[in-house]
Order: sequence, then structure tokens, then C-alpha cells
Amino acid sequence: MNSAEATSAPKTDAPTLTIAHLYPELLNLYGDSGNILVLKKRMEWRGITADVREVHVGDTPSFADVDIVFIGGGSDREQKIVCDFLLQQKDELKAYVEDGGVLGAVCGGYQLLGESYLMGEERVPGLELVDLYTDRGTPRIIGNIAIRSDICEHPIVGYENHGGRTHLGSGVKPLGEVLYGQGNDGITGFEGCLWKNVLGTYIHGPLLPKNPGVADWFISRALERKYGKGAIAIEPLDDTKELAANKVMFDRMLASRKQED
Repeated sequence: MNSAEATSAPKTDAPTLTIAHLYPELLNLYGDSGNILVLKKRMEWRGITADVREVHVGDTPSFADVDIVFIGGGSDREQKIVCDFLLQQKDELKAYVEDGGVLGAVCGGYQLLGESYLMGEERVPGLELVDLYTDRGTPRIIGNIAIRSDICEHPIVGYENHGGRTHLGSGVKPLGEVLYGQGNDGITGFEGCLWKNVLGTYIHGPLLPKNPGVADWFISRALERKYGKGAIAIEPLDDTKELAANKVMFDRMLASRKQED
């Protein structure tokens, strides 16, 4: 994470962003809670107050005053439990997304965004927030992944592990083009989705520590929605360490590809 330590307390009139972290006790398969830590610190380093609210099983959340919603990844069993609870909040989540609410979803959370996903032989209804659906395929897609995306200058790197094959609707933009790995389905060469201010991806690792540009995409979109376009510009941070880790991982993938060729 960032080495520039900003230890001063936020000003009372500092901008505030509220993050709703959904079901962290179930959806934290590959350290996805680390994504929340990165968002929180990158806000604090800029003098932005970060209000993190964990939503647990049995809670009845409201998204009326939420700026970023995050859904992590879990096993099939945990994903089904979460889906049953989230379907009760489907209309409110849909209203949040249609109003430009910022939402990040990783792996199992990504699959929940769509019309449905296949779990074994059962087709489970999704939240229908984005025009996509997920089937199952073999073999399971496992390994490192790197993609090129319009949302940041550096490649987005991480790890994918999914049996799902996710298919995007005609109006849904992929998060990026696969440079190494398999992505949504191992065929199209695309990974993840972008729809309004929703970002879905299979990339674990967790996603944000090695990809500061993605973290800043969430923050900037949330600030723009809450305070207006151009009202608050996020200051650049010294991402030397983060981008060095990103480069090491990306270079290893390129070297591995050369050996395979």
C-alpha cells in the first residue's frame, strides 16, 4: 500500500464517502476485505473521511446514503446464502445502480449482478443489475491474469479461479481486454464488466492493492456522484510500491508466455 503516510486527522468539513461492505463474513474468499482497506487508506491519505459499514446476514441495509457498495467472492454455498438475502434488497439495489451508485463486485459477487448463474444443475436467479448471465464450464479457469482497461493506465493484474463462464449483454462494456489468462469465458478475450458505475470482475488477489488506478476509479466516481463533476479532484499519491508490485506480477506473466511460446 501507499508509503506516503498522511497522519493528520480529517477536517470537519472534509468530504465523506460511505462504503457498504456486504457480508464480509461470507464473501472474503481471496482476501477481498483487503480491497476495503485499500479504499479506506487511499481516501484518508487525501483527507477524505471513509465511513465503512459492514452489512451482515440478517441486516436490512439501506443504500440511500451509501456512496460505494462492495460485494466480494465466496464459495458456491456462501454465494447462494448471500443471493437469497440480496434478492430481498433487489429493488433498492437496482434503484441505487440506476441512480449512478458506485458498485464493485468480485468473482461470486460479479456473477450475482446478472440475470442468473448456474450452480451445479440449478439455475439461480441473480439481481438483474447488469445485462449478463453466467453458465458453468470445464475445465475450471485458474491462474494469474492481466488485462488492459480504459479505467487506468497500468495493466490490471491478479488471480482468477472460477468455473463460471460469464456472458455480457450487447450494451455492456467489458472491464478490459485479456493480456494473459482467460477472463469472462476463455473465448472472447474480455474480462469483467462496466455498466454505469458498476464494475464487475473475476480478478482476486485481492484486486486493489496492486491496482491503485482501479481503487481511484471507485473513489473518483463516488466523489463525482456525491459532490458533482469537477467539484473535488483527487490528488495523486506516490504509488511507487504498488506499481512496482504490479509490474513484477505483469512481467512474470509475460515471461511465462514467452516460455510457453
